[in-house]
Amino acid sequence: MTDSDKRPWETQYRVAETKIVAESADLRVLEITLDAGEAVPWHLHRHVDDHFYCLAGSIAVVTRKPDAETRLVPGESCLVPIGRAHRAANAADGPSRFVLVQGPGEYDFVPLPVPGR
Repeated sequence: MTDSDKRPWETQYRVAETKIVAESADLRVLEITLDAGEAVPWHLHRHVDDHFYCLAGSIAVVTRKPDAETRLVPGESCLVPIGRAHRAANAADGPSRFVLVQGPGEYDFVPLPVPGR
């Protein structure tokens, strides 16, 4: 696994802030802040689920196959299972913040093209 797989927010995309809350060989917990208009781009994970927990603002978790959009507000959560293409976007006018739990399993980040391009 390359460093870009481990820390994609440092090399493959930029968001307002990403804090590592906890990390082990098979589990990662991040606190992510997205400014208005920001998103974690389309990607998937081959070995881990993503568990999203909205803390502030609103987060749109968009998936492919099946195509769906889940809007989260503080206190709400959703799961994106292993292998499902997804992105997470700020759905509020101001900053939004969420906790992301990834695992259990070996972390990877597989970037995907934007649908329709």
